Amino acid sequence: MGFISQFPKDEIIAMFHDHVSSAKANFFKQINLEFIYGKREGIYIWDVDGKKQIINCHCNGGVYNLGHRNPRIIKKLTESMAELDIGNEHQVSEQKAILAKKLAELSPGDINYAVFSTGGGEAVDLALKLARGYTKKHKVISAKGGYHGHTGFALATGEERYRAPFGPLAPGFSQVPFGDVEEIEKKIDAETAAVILETIPATLGMPVPDDDYFPQVRDLCTKKGVAMVIDEVQTGLGRTGKIWGIDHFGVVPDIIVTAKGSSGGIYPIAATLFREELESFFGNVDPFIHVSTFGGADVGCPVFLEVLNIISEPGFLDHVNKIADLFASEFERLKEKHPEILVGLRQLGLMMGIEMINEHCGLVMSLAGYNNGLLLIYANHDKRVSQFLPPLTTTEAEAREIVNRIDKSLAEAKTMLGLSK
Repeated sequence: MGFISQFPKDEIIAMFHDHVSSAKANFFKQINLEFIYGKREGIYIWDVDGKKQIINCHCNGGVYNLGHRNPRIIKKLTESMAELDIGNEHQVSEQKAILAKKLAELSPGDINYAVFSTGGGEAVDLALKLARGYTKKHKVISAKGGYHGHTGFALATGEERYRAPFGPLAPGFSQVPFGDVEEIEKKIDAETAAVILETIPATLGMPVPDDDYFPQVRDLCTKKGVAMVIDEVQTGLGRTGKIWGIDHFGVVPDIIVTAKGSSGGIYPIAATLFREELESFFGNVDPFIHVSTFGGADVGCPVFLEVLNIISEPGFLDHVNKIADLFASEFERLKEKHPEILVGLRQLGLMMGIEMINEHCGLVMSLAGYNNGLLLIYANHDKRVSQFLPPLTTTEAEAREIVNRIDKSLAEAKTMLGLSK
C-alpha cells in the first residue's frame, strides 16, 4: 500500500481537525481551500483525491527550490540511507566536514565555518547566541515586519503579535524600519551584540533594498563592533540568481543563516555559517556549548551537499536569471493589461513579489490563483503583495504556463474585488 490516498479526503480532514489542528482545518474550510498534498513532482502538486493539479509558486519559502521530488536529491538520500544513520553530534563527522568545506568554498570572504541545525529558527537562535557570546553583549536589532522563526531568540526578533501570547521574552531586542540605516545607528549602543536582517524580507512583501543599504550596515557594524547577521533562509542557495542574496551587495557579513532550500525538499537540515574570527568563541568557552542532536545528521548531509553541487554547476544560475528576465518582461505586459489591480513585480532573481493596489488583494489573489491552478500566499505584513517563488528549475515553457495562469488569476481577482472595467 502506498502513502497517498490511504483514506478518503473527508476522513483525512476530520483526523487532522481532531488530532493535529482544528483551527487550521476550520480556516481552510472557511475559505474553500481544502487542498491536501497528494502526488507531487517538479513544479506540480496534485490534490490527494487526484481531482486538482496546481503549480507551486510559493515553494514553502524556498524548500522546493529544486522542485518536488527532484530525482538527483532522492537518489542521493537513497544512497545515503544504505550506509549512514543520524550519527553523533558530539563527535567528529566525515559527512559534516565534507559539507562544511563545500559551504566555505561557496560563501563570501572568510566565512569558513558551519554549525548545522534542523531548521531555520534553530539556526537563527544559534546565530544570535554566537553573536552575544562572542561580543559579550546582549542587545539585538532586527527589522519591523521581518521574520526569523518562532523559537527562542528568533521569536524575540519578530513582530509583537507573534511574541505577545507567550509572555515576556529575552530583554534587549528592538526593531527598526527595513532599509533605514539611520535608525539602526540610533539604536546601536554599547550593549548591542548584533543586527539581524533578511536580505529581502518575504513577509514584508519582498522589498528590494537600495544598493548601498547593506554596505552601509556593514560599515556601521564594523565601526561599532556589532555582528552583522544575514538571514538567507529564503534568499540563499540560488534564489536571487546568485548563491547568496547578499552577494548582490558586495559585502561579507559575520554570520549567514541558511535553511529551507538546503533540504532539497527531502531532508530537513539548516546551517549557521560564520567567519573564522567568531569560531574562536567555541574554543575559548566550551566546544560542546551548543549541540543539536538531529542537526546535520550524517544521513542528511549528502542531500545538502547535492543541493550545493546542483546550484553551483555551470549554467544553473544562468538559467535562474534567464527565467527571472522572462517573468520581468511578462509582468510589464500584465501590468499594462491589468492596471486596475497590478502595480508591478518586486524582484531580485526569482525572489519575487506581485504588488497589487490594496491590502484586500493578497487573500483574493490567493483564492483566484488556486482557482486557476496556482499556489500563491500573500505577505503577512503587506497584504498587497503575493509572494511569488516558483522553483528555480522551472523551464521556459513552464514559466509561460505560470504567466498564463497569473493572467487569468488577475482577471478573476479583479472581478472578485469589483475592479473590472
